[in-house]
Amino acid sequence: MCTVSFVFANNSFLLTSNRDEKITRPSAIEPKVYQTATKKIIYPKDTKAGGTWFVVDEFGNVIILLNGGKTKHIAKEKYRLSRGVIVLELMASNAIVSTWKTIDLTDIEPFTLLVLENKQPFQLQWSGEEKSIIELDVNQTYIWSSSTLYSPVIQKQRAEWFEQYMNEIKEISAEKMKIFHKNTEPKDAKNGLIINRDNLYKTLSVTQVVISGNSILVNHSDLIQDEEYSITF
Repeated sequence: MCTVSFVFANNSFLLTSNRDEKITRPSAIEPKVYQTATKKIIYPKDTKAGGTWFVVDEFGNVIILLNGGKTKHIAKEKYRLSRGVIVLELMASNAIVSTWKTIDLTDIEPFTLLVLENKQPFQLQWSGEEKSIIELDVNQTYIWSSSTLYSPVIQKQRAEWFEQYMNEIKEISAEKMKIFHKNTEPKDAKNGLIINRDNLYKTLSVTQVVISGNSILVNHSDLIQDEEYSITF
């Protein structure tokens, strides 16, 4: 939920997310298939609040959460509802972007969403006071770094790492994107793609969805337990 990339290449959507969190947060449940009232969805479950930072449905719609909006905010001690629960509410609506326009986000902590709906990517953002919607170019590559953990200078530097990597690799693939998310600047424990900030904040997992035609594959790497999970519809 703190580093997210979007790539469309070789007729496949590749969306990859690194989850940076306090190590004191309870371990998440690995991705599983859940049945809602209208469809099947896959997501890893946050055991603390019951929500998620990464969900995909059987039709290839995706929502990925990043903590924070455009700029870093001062967090309150308590909010009305977890952002991860909002993610599940939006996915259950079957009309993510339309529902975003009307959903009540009063007293919800600022956040950013990467949404893929009907094969069209969007950035949805909540500042704590107002919402925004940006329709993205499906043929462009994108990377986001959470404003709560990465300053604008570091966000720019990470974007430059991403651009350089994308220019250097000969062929884009799901595996190549996982390599970027797991191995970029490994000596930089504070701002590399895999962080360990004084054993207080760590990158806990890397989750990726690969959507190619009617095929949907979710790969999840639990970096703390050193376990790999793959699940499909």
